[in-house]
Amino acid sequence: MPLPPLRKFIPLLAGTALCVSTLATPAIAAPSGVQKPGTVTASTPLADALGLPDAGRALRITYLATNGITGRGLVPVTAEIILPAGPAPQGGWPIVAWAHGTVGVDDSCAPSLNSYSDRNRTYLSTWMKRGFAIVATDYQGLGTPGTHPYLDTRVEAYSVLDSLRAALATVPDLQNRIMIVGQSQGGGAAVATAAYAPTYAPDLDIRGTVATGTPYVTPELLGGLLKAASQPGAGYSPLINYVFYLAAGLEGRNPHFRPEQAFTPKALPVYRNAAHECLTSLSRQAKDAGLTLQNTLQPTFLKAMSPALKDMAFPTLKLARPLFTGTGTEDRDVPPALQLGLVKAACAAGSTVQAHIYRGLDHSQVVNGSLPDSATFTTAVMTGQPVTPQCNPVPQ
Repeated sequence: MPLPPLRKFIPLLAGTALCVSTLATPAIAAPSGVQKPGTVTASTPLADALGLPDAGRALRITYLATNGITGRGLVPVTAEIILPAGPAPQGGWPIVAWAHGTVGVDDSCAPSLNSYSDRNRTYLSTWMKRGFAIVATDYQGLGTPGTHPYLDTRVEAYSVLDSLRAALATVPDLQNRIMIVGQSQGGGAAVATAAYAPTYAPDLDIRGTVATGTPYVTPELLGGLLKAASQPGAGYSPLINYVFYLAAGLEGRNPHFRPEQAFTPKALPVYRNAAHECLTSLSRQAKDAGLTLQNTLQPTFLKAMSPALKDMAFPTLKLARPLFTGTGTEDRDVPPALQLGLVKAACAAGSTVQAHIYRGLDHSQVVNGSLPDSATFTTAVMTGQPVTPQCNPVPQ
């Protein structure tokens, strides 16, 4: 397949969500009149079953964010705010802005409407025990009207940054000292947030970024990945789900997109369900249909998807604050070569990058497996201490 001359980031997987559409108690509308990014329009207590263990106050909010598709205008987005138990420290709780991994593109898949997976519950509870409050956006169009533009980096960044503005304006016990944290799709969202923050939200005091399972894709890397995964006998690949979601997001906002130019007749019936199925269900359907990348993608796939690929670009890789990355050697969802491509490119751009490779861990396991190292990194950036760069990591 010929490749377009693009250099793009493609964050791929990986949270999990149960497709539950039941809302918590009725929302309380905020006063009208103020219309700016970060304005909270509704707030309601978050149901205990949807929060984190041993947490204090927890809210589900609706706030206004800049429309990341157009770059102007405001759209409603939902998010969670979860505080640790007990009194806030002097100055308030610092914040972890959690950027979630792939759950789907249907509103019912929104993380704030679903319980946390065991992995994410453990991970975020550990951050809470470190003394951080959690602010977790659902991203534009996921749980609110309109299309969720899956993997659109500007959409993700504006959603994260405006959720922080909303939280700081709403909850007195929060402090404007922030870590951006994400995994897989959310790892890409976290890097995007760090890239956009200095120009879009200079009012936010972001100290550093922690990203795990985060890919970087050049045309050469993408071509090699698709070629290897599309070989006869390669079998099912989770990439199928992600390209379906990518296409569903594109179709929802681009009337010129033609799915039949991206996917084969064998794959189209499952693709047509992608807009309404959460990740676990869609993955099962793709497996049951016997889909592989070879029998799913048309030779014109990359051309058909080029508008979505353009929307995945980061505005810069020269980040103002240090970046921590974690990669598992056994990651089959986002192959290590792609993740290390991000490290190489960010280091070359002049970012302070501390990269780690974890022997024997897969895409999901690296999330909690990286916690001890991210604790050391976080202590350094939160206290203004230097971070030891590592641009050529070896498995540990």
